[in-house]
Amino acid sequence: MDPEGEHVRDLRTFTLSGYDKGRGIVTQALWFCVMNTLFMAWFCPARLRVALLRAFGARIGEGVLIRHRVRVLWPWKLAVGDHTWIGEGAWLLNLEPVTIGSHVCVSQEALLCTGSHDHRTTDFRYRNAPIRVEDGAWIAARATVLAGVTVGRHAVVSAGTVLNRDLPELTLYTADGTRALKEPAPHPALKATKAVKERAR
Repeated sequence: MDPEGEHVRDLRTFTLSGYDKGRGIVTQALWFCVMNTLFMAWFCPARLRVALLRAFGARIGEGVLIRHRVRVLWPWKLAVGDHTWIGEGAWLLNLEPVTIGSHVCVSQEALLCTGSHDHRTTDFRYRNAPIRVEDGAWIAARATVLAGVTVGRHAVVSAGTVLNRDLPELTLYTADGTRALKEPAPHPALKATKAVKERAR
């Protein structure tokens, strides 16, 4: 409380102003039922998880692997590229859109959180923003990526860290700071295929 006895923050005045859930209450309720009874279950096949997300409006590429206990707030605000992995217990808290590229690894219990609040306001209003994870990036176990952040191509967010700013491509983010990474070496099979194509020209 301030010196005059008035609350600086009054959560009774909080509203959903500026936040669009994107679907009606029936669709929201249906998704929560499906997510909590089937989608998150250990016995649900990975292919079925992808199919369920697509059925609720997510844009999911080919070869995507989603493990059990993954939570997605709103599937219709999710886009995932090809051959991406989302590990056990990951939490995609996508009040705003989350876009994940191809060949991305989101490891166990990582959190992608698009939601936040404006601490400067008395009503604690939302301050949400989308998240983008570009091709080849790795969000390691229990790392947190906050609202408005872009993780660049082949960048790495180390386990247990909290990322609150954009991470350039080919950059490793740790609790001690950042450092540059080398471009990943191509797989031997891809190199061989490329060599065959070049000889055939």
